[in-house]
Amino acid sequence: MTRNELSDVYRDYIAYLNRQDWPQLGQFVADDVHHNDRLIGLSGYREMLEQDFREIPDLHFNIDLLISDPPHIASRLRFECTPKGEFLGLPVDGKKVSFAENVFYLFREARIWRVWSVVDRAAIEAQL
Repeated sequence: MTRNELSDVYRDYIAYLNRQDWPQLGQFVADDVHHNDRLIGLSGYREMLEQDFREIPDLHFNIDLLISDPPHIASRLRFECTPKGEFLGLPVDGKKVSFAENVFYLFREARIWRVWSVVDRAAIEAQL
């Protein structure tokens, strides 16, 4: 894939996440996907995302920065949302917070195979 093609696939994936069209997740994510060096598989990845949307009903993924260097994508995602209860071990309890996630992806056969993700927890702590 070219840089532009991989960027387009990633942008489609983010739009898909925002639509929460879970039955089509396998179009973007490999069956043997890893998250932060742990094999969770497609079903585990889907469960993780569904849990995120249950805990954060107004969750919306916004691409702030995107670098494509096939087969890798580096992205900084921005969020403004209202998590219910506890989020990342912090007592957010319905307060609107803004934070970023820095995430790196390795694609295989045009699908996400490995994900490394770090959420800016300190930014959330500073708002509480």
